[in-house]
Amino acid sequence: GLRAEGWAGCAAEPGFSVRPQPPRSCEDYWWEWKHCRGLRHAFHHYYAHGELPACGRWLDDYEACRAWERGRAAAAQEALCKSERARVMEKQKYTPVWMLRKNPPPDWYLPLDQDKPN
Repeated sequence: GLRAEGWAGCAAEPGFSVRPQPPRSCEDYWWEWKHCRGLRHAFHHYYAHGELPACGRWLDDYEACRAWERGRAAAAQEALCKSERARVMEKQKYTPVWMLRKNPPPDWYLPLDQDKPN
């Protein structure tokens, strides 16, 4: 599934121009890409959104992650962190389906009316 907690770790540590490691394991990007390309996921995504999923970003992120691990490339770090930030922002732009309560309803302790006929 989509995990987005890793992007916050994209800032370079003090004394380093490039972080020592990617925000998540490169295998995470690989498995997300494999999952995205699966028939079941494609069918569900098409049913829910009316279009096939765009899986290329997962593969691009995987390749950037491997480049980051191999040579600590600043360009790969920047591309990967930018993609992670975009993924998190995209996930946060949707409003909740219902509003969360701040307090319980005033009559929360009363029995439900499910046994009464209409």
